[in-house]
Amino acid sequence: MIGIVCKIHSDFYYVIPNENKGTAANCVECKLREILKKQKNKVVVGDYVEFELQGTKEFQSNNNLQGAIVKILKRKNFIPRPGVANLDLMIVVSSIFEPDLDFVQLNRYLTFLKYYNIDVLLCFNKDDLTNKDELDEIKANISKIYKPLGYKIVFTSALNKDGLNTLKRYIKGKTIALTGQSGVGKSSLLNALNPELNLKTKSISDKLKRGTHTTRHSEIIEFNDFRIIDTPGFSRLIFDFILPKDLGNYFSEIKSLKDGCKYRDCLHLIDVSKECNVIKNLDKIDISRYESYVEFLEEAKLYKTKVTFEGIKQESASKTNNNKEFAKISTKKRAHSRKKLKQGTKNLLLENHGTDDLEI
Repeated sequence: MIGIVCKIHSDFYYVIPNENKGTAANCVECKLREILKKQKNKVVVGDYVEFELQGTKEFQSNNNLQGAIVKILKRKNFIPRPGVANLDLMIVVSSIFEPDLDFVQLNRYLTFLKYYNIDVLLCFNKDDLTNKDELDEIKANISKIYKPLGYKIVFTSALNKDGLNTLKRYIKGKTIALTGQSGVGKSSLLNALNPELNLKTKSISDKLKRGTHTTRHSEIIEFNDFRIIDTPGFSRLIFDFILPKDLGNYFSEIKSLKDGCKYRDCLHLIDVSKECNVIKNLDKIDISRYESYVEFLEEAKLYKTKVTFEGIKQESASKTNNNKEFAKISTKKRAHSRKKLKQGTKNLLLENHGTDDLEI
């Protein structure tokens, strides 16, 4: 059978069978086959999987559905932290006030999602917390920065239900997820879309001027005409996986200009690049976007240093033989096995030759 993983709790994976076209209430509680564990293939919420039902027909007919996941099907896309797969759209939620709009953090999310090739909708929430003139100015500035980059934008108020119809049009028929800083109103938006959810929300800290996470695990929430993967959000989101020379590819405005640079390894820095086409056209790039690029570049440089001394090659956890996939023995266990074999061979030679002056 084929289904989608809707929730993961401890070592249990809850799968909605495709044939049911149902909700999480109709899911099957599954464990992982041992081969998937050995291959270290991580199953995440949103994965389509093959699974087998276990137990007798009588046991299954009593709604005690249990099964075992035997295969992860090919993914449309995948984000490791938080673990989600097969998204049609990621909604990046920012608040205009409480907490104040943070362009660098917003650009961090956008660069991250660009890397994983996931479509984005920008949602600016809490537009009820300021006067109209100030709000119009903020909206104009946001549109000026992000519309030329191809991003779709919606302004909402979970409290007043403003912008929700526009939001529903963008997400109709899609599998989506929400991300953004804590306290921007992600859970409040979901509650506004469906009041029956009654998801837990928390107010902004007066001392820290920021919110706290209320979502503790990833889970699919079914709506009438769309599906949301509710996640705890990104953890420790820094660019410790991108080389400095590649970072500009994830900023559309920099990528369109960098081919005009004299040197192929140009990093587009004001005080370094003498023949940089990006610097020559810096007036075409919003200052908050360029400042974000420079900040992320420092993180990428640390990654390059790590790669230089440690390397990044990772051995596959599986191998294929006669069109069948097998789990490899771990590197640690293989090393132990070779050491044991070597010692055994030496002991055998000692017994036969009576000397320890041997090299193996």
